[in-house]
Amino acid sequence: MRDHGLYVRGTGGPNGWNGLNGAGRANGIGELARRHALLPLRIFLGVTFVYAGLDKLTDSSFFHASGPGSLGETLHAVRDSSAIPALVDLALKSPGGFGYAIAVGELLVGLGTLLGLWARIAALGGALISLSLWLTVSWQADPYYLGNDLAYLAAWLPLLLAGAPTFSADALLASRRRRIM
Repeated sequence: MRDHGLYVRGTGGPNGWNGLNGAGRANGIGELARRHALLPLRIFLGVTFVYAGLDKLTDSSFFHASGPGSLGETLHAVRDSSAIPALVDLALKSPGGFGYAIAVGELLVGLGTLLGLWARIAALGGALISLSLWLTVSWQADPYYLGNDLAYLAAWLPLLLAGAPTFSADALLASRRRRIM
């Protein structure tokens, strides 16, 4: 039974292909898309966090306690409007040290995400960085959706849940473990 050149559901077709419902080409493409659905998100977040970390590490003014473009100046500006002023106060005790921790953290999270190495740990790190920045730096954004840190926090959650099942060091290591056992 045919319907405009496609096999009707459940009737089968050549080589087992039955249109959009069977185990043939259409489902193969759908399965391929499902398996790789998180790859664009991984690439975006990985590149963004590597860039953010490198940008901070190469900006000498970022690590200063005061002055234009410094982390200290930013922290002083957001202290009273943040959701957790005590967190800002903690960072203000050593803006340089806090700045290096954020920059190196972003770089490691980005590289881990791009490589898919310890992907869930990298996603947790990215989510925690995004959460801390949302609760401190971008908390006062009004309306809330203008602050990008909340969107980054939400973007990390699928990677935290699913990890990096394809094109990743984690998948390669898991494959090797299965072969050994």
